[in-house]
Amino acid sequence: MFRRLCCLQSTPTPSLTFSSNKKPLVLLGAPQVSAIVLDALLNASSSPHSSFQVAAIVTQPAARRDRGKKALFITLIQDAFLSNLKALQPELCVTAAYGNILPTKFLDIPALGTVNIHPSLLPLYRGAAPVQRALQDGVKETGVSLAFTVRELDAGPIIASETVEVDDQIKAPNLLELLFYKGSELLIRELPSIFDGSASVNAQPQDHSKATLAPKISQDESWLVFDQEASVLHNKVRAFSGWPGTRAKVQVVEKNGEQKTLDMKIITTRVHSHESVPSNEADDIAFVEGALVFPCGKGTNLEVLELQLPGKKVVTAAAFWNGLRGQKLKKL
Repeated sequence: MFRRLCCLQSTPTPSLTFSSNKKPLVLLGAPQVSAIVLDALLNASSSPHSSFQVAAIVTQPAARRDRGKKALFITLIQDAFLSNLKALQPELCVTAAYGNILPTKFLDIPALGTVNIHPSLLPLYRGAAPVQRALQDGVKETGVSLAFTVRELDAGPIIASETVEVDDQIKAPNLLELLFYKGSELLIRELPSIFDGSASVNAQPQDHSKATLAPKISQDESWLVFDQEASVLHNKVRAFSGWPGTRAKVQVVEKNGEQKTLDMKIITTRVHSHESVPSNEADDIAFVEGALVFPCGKGTNLEVLELQLPGKKVVTAAAFWNGLRGQKLKKL
């Protein structure tokens, strides 16, 4: 039996019945990937030999908007929430992409502390967007870390980690999902050592001098600038896939010479591998073997394979090119 804790609850929490010989565990997670962790915990806890049970799950409350005001969120520092959590007497809390910095009075509640599944090889890429920033940097490998939570952002001692190779076509949502699957396996494997206290003793402090940051992505970053090299732009498209996406402005030149600007969302790309691209001018966008080829910095070219116009569905580059009906396309 598990319960979703609600910060707004004003009435007392009814008493919950748990198995007396199993340790209560609380999971905190917000986006869809946290459900991967929940599934793994529920499956493991259902084993007859399991030493724990999922006592509660905690999610971010839905955003509220009132006459255009900024969305309001309920924080973990509210007394009602902390009172409910204390009543559960959790041995351990687990966070998986929860998105809130936990205050000390929360961290003091679970007897064995709080552990976090973080989708990077800490101390690299601490912060809100580790997967996106790693892909943006074009890393060839990344990973997932299981670490104790401290007040400093993603800076706690590391219990265990696992390295994952990064394919040059994988996008952020797919890599994030993969890393949380790996992280769930890592958590289940390490739970016995966490419960018996040996993980706390053997956890390795992070080398803070090697820490890098992965700040939250803003929508203003989504524009592609074609004086950068094609590989940089390709990595950005992969990194920003899902949200906020990547956008570009192009110029459509009609047969009578009239010009209009078109905004498009760039969905799928690859770095152009051919030596040359047929073009009359430096800013011309060519169509080669099913791809729109954008000239980029240092003589490189980016192939756009899929794109999306405002209010339209995602289409292939070939379908978009055919729709131009002989009009020219130039980058801006």
